[in-house]
Amino acid sequence: MLIEAITLDFPQADLDDLHQRLARTRLPGTLQGQGWSEGMDLNVLSDLLGYWATGFDWSAQQAQLNQLPHYQTTLGEQRIHFIHQPGTGPAPLPLVLSHGWPGSFLEMQRIIPLLADPGSHGGDPADAFHVVVPSLPGYTLSPAPTSKGIGPYEIAGLWRALMAGLGYARFGAQGGDIGAAVSTWLGVRFPDALAGIHLNYVPGAYRPPLGDGEPPLTADEQAFLDRSAAFAASEGAYAQLHRTKPQTLAVGLNDSPAGLAAWMAEKFYAWTDSGGLLEPVISRDTLLGNITLYWLTGCIGSSLRQYVEGSQRPLQFASGQRVEVPLGVALFPGELPMPPRSWLQRCFDVQHWSPQAKGGHFAALEQPQLLAEDIRAFFRPLR
Repeated sequence: MLIEAITLDFPQADLDDLHQRLARTRLPGTLQGQGWSEGMDLNVLSDLLGYWATGFDWSAQQAQLNQLPHYQTTLGEQRIHFIHQPGTGPAPLPLVLSHGWPGSFLEMQRIIPLLADPGSHGGDPADAFHVVVPSLPGYTLSPAPTSKGIGPYEIAGLWRALMAGLGYARFGAQGGDIGAAVSTWLGVRFPDALAGIHLNYVPGAYRPPLGDGEPPLTADEQAFLDRSAAFAASEGAYAQLHRTKPQTLAVGLNDSPAGLAAWMAEKFYAWTDSGGLLEPVISRDTLLGNITLYWLTGCIGSSLRQYVEGSQRPLQFASGQRVEVPLGVALFPGELPMPPRSWLQRCFDVQHWSPQAKGGHFAALEQPQLLAEDIRAFFRPLR
């Protein structure tokens, strides 16, 4: 496997074009008291766009990101970007971290050193990991697939090939959002290579066998299904659009930085455990760094395709089918609807179930210390 070290260096012309487009932003009108009730609060968006245009320093963000070791390689026909931070400790365990939408490798910026060098961050060097953070195909620095059929199932195969190419025959997998689906498929497809799977979100497409011959739903499981249905009815329009008509949506978002910011920022505000105020948890610079990566790489359309591809092969199990790789789950209180432990125990070997005091959907960004500590704790007996 040929590996190439790379440095982030986007053309100034692309940044000039972004600022020109921001200067020509034309926002729609709003109703008195509308706020967040029908999507992005336009007052919040206006402030965010103003900062993006005049206060945000992309060069500083790019310099910070370039402190991480970035690489590219080709796996089959797919070019993949990844960060590879070797661990500092007596016997680091290889670990692949997978992000989701609307995130990127930037989500892992703060947690990478906590996992790779715990001894320098109040932890035990024996808990160190060799950390690998690939960008999903079609996200930021990993180019879009050239054909259909590259979803979480197939990405798990790419990650297995990547880890093998790096010399890691046995490794752990961790993820949230789409990254949780990829991590789970790694355990399903390559159990002999996986030390364990750690999730901070359970994929909504996961369904254990239910019905005749299976244990009846518990009250907690039915309550979870009810919560999921309520979330889909009130908050799930974005996902349905991503699954069914992503190309139509992508035209507007790929052409308008204001549209892109509204579509992505709404989810960070809604899914972060911050009481509606993003800044105490995720800075505007971090939020706009992620959005700017999407803009400069023109990846919004290809990023949405993971919803199409994932729906073609959902995580559904036949009666009697089990995943024997140990599973650990960190439960953050601001997360999207999460199932009870019994739901996962129907098909998984759940060895770690850990409620957290605070945090939401973007756990690696919001609470990197809590997430890192939980990852270390889960994998400690599995090394």
